[in-house]
Amino acid sequence: MNWETLVAAIVFYTRIPIPFAQLLPFHKVARWAPIVGLLIGILLAGLDTFLAQLAMPILTRSAVVVAFWIALTGGLHLDGAIDSADGLAVTDPERRLAVMTESTTGAFGAMVAGLLLLLKVTALSDLPFQRLWLLPLAAGWGRWGQQVAIGCYPYLKPTGKGAFHQQAIRSFWDTLPSLLLLLGLSALPLAISPHAWSMAIGSASGGFLAFTVAAWFNGQLGGHTGDTYGAVVEWTEALFLVGMTLVIPSPV
Repeated sequence: MNWETLVAAIVFYTRIPIPFAQLLPFHKVARWAPIVGLLIGILLAGLDTFLAQLAMPILTRSAVVVAFWIALTGGLHLDGAIDSADGLAVTDPERRLAVMTESTTGAFGAMVAGLLLLLKVTALSDLPFQRLWLLPLAAGWGRWGQQVAIGCYPYLKPTGKGAFHQQAIRSFWDTLPSLLLLLGLSALPLAISPHAWSMAIGSASGGFLAFTVAAWFNGQLGGHTGDTYGAVVEWTEALFLVGMTLVIPSPV
C-alpha cells in the first residue's frame, strides 16, 4: 500500500504519465510530497547536467530548467501562489477566500508569478555549482513546508481541493520523517569537505524557511487552503535558492 501511495503521489503532484492512475489510493499522498519533490529535483538536475554538457549558457539553461519545472508539475503550485496573491491583495479579510476561488488571474497574481519565476531563474544563474544537489533540496524543502501547513494549521474550507490532505498529515509529528531525511541530505557537503559547514547549515536552514513561510500564510488568513499549500511550496523553493546565493560563492 505504501508503494501504491507513493505512485499515487507522483501522479498527483506531477505530470509524469503512469498507467491505471485512476485506481491508485490518493488520500495519503501528502505523506510522500517531499519524496516527490526530491524526485522532481533529480529530474531537473539531470536536465541541467545534460544542457551543461551541450555548453548552453547558464542564464538560458536556468530558464529552461525553471520552464521544465513548471511543465513537470503542471503549474500546480504556481497556480496556488497566483490565487493566494490575488486573495491576499483584497483588503477585506472576509472576501479573501472567495477571491481565491475565482478562475481569473488578477494583477497581483500575475505579478507574483513573474516575481517567483524571476527569483528562481536569477538565483540559479548565480549558482553555477552544486546545482545537482540544490535542485532536489529546493523542491524537497518546498513540499516539507506544505506538510507543515497541512499538519500545524486548520483548513479554512469544509471541502476543497486540499482538505483531504489532513487525513495523511495530522500534526507536526507526521512531518518528522521528511524533516530528518532533508536534514540528512543537507549535510552531504560535509561528506565531501569537512570545511563545508556554511553550505550544510545554509541548506539545512531550508527547514526554518519552510516553517516560516507556512506560518506567515497562516498569520494572514488564519489557516490554509489548497491554494496556500501551493504558495508555500513556490515561495519556499524560490527563497531557498535565493538564500543559497549568499552561502555558495559565485565564480569571480
